[in-house]
Amino acid sequence: MTMTLRNLFGAVLAAVLLAAPAARAADMKDPAELKKLLETLDDRQRNGGDYKSLMYIEQKEKDKTDVVREAVVYRRDAKDQLMILMTKPKGEAGKGYLRLEKNLWSYDPNTGKWERRTERERIAGTDSRRADFDESRLAEEFDAAFEGEEKLGKFTAWKLVLTAKQGVDVAYPVVHLWVDKETSNILKRQEFALSKRLMRTAYFPKWMKVFSESKKADVWFPQEMRFYDEVEKANSTVIVVKNVDLKALEENIFTKAWLESKSR
Repeated sequence: MTMTLRNLFGAVLAAVLLAAPAARAADMKDPAELKKLLETLDDRQRNGGDYKSLMYIEQKEKDKTDVVREAVVYRRDAKDQLMILMTKPKGEAGKGYLRLEKNLWSYDPNTGKWERRTERERIAGTDSRRADFDESRLAEEFDAAFEGEEKLGKFTAWKLVLTAKQGVDVAYPVVHLWVDKETSNILKRQEFALSKRLMRTAYFPKWMKVFSESKKADVWFPQEMRFYDEVEKANSTVIVVKNVDLKALEENIFTKAWLESKSR
């Protein structure tokens, strides 16, 4: 009799476990749950204070020699500010990008000129965009629809289709996103033009976390990002984050004058 009850309990438990993913998948069709997921993805990468990282950027282009760049990225998430300062190679040292009040500016020390850029601007001519370096704003910029579960190698992922909200300036209006069910890390991202043409595919094979004193919690960031140009198929860019520092930055870093001073 005892064994029968155990067997019955085991069968019920197995049924519950098997049904659980389906139930969660059903929940994901709820717009409120999808919004909550986007907010979670944003919050995991948000420091709430300052951010500084050293990045290596390797660019491959058809019929050209590979180029390796070094850049320092500064962020002040509380004010939506971003600075990208190129430090290597020597010919590009001092060039940079500054995001202020939702505007992206580029600076070339060779001409001493600032130019306003769009969200589709290639950072330093690579396959990367401003959003790849900046604070995650998925919930602010997109509405999401749930497409179901898919296997990506050994991972089981939620597949989401994101559509840019009305009046929001983003690089591409439609994004397909694959999110690891177990860790909530983004595994893959595909970006589409209004014509539905696939423009770029990105993979995020490595994620790391750093404890933030300002947030009093861990902050996650992609340690490696791989971008593939889907128009010029031979072109690709790999970004490796070498280190991250979440200590407070100088107050005047996010100014045109500060960036200009780095090339004098």
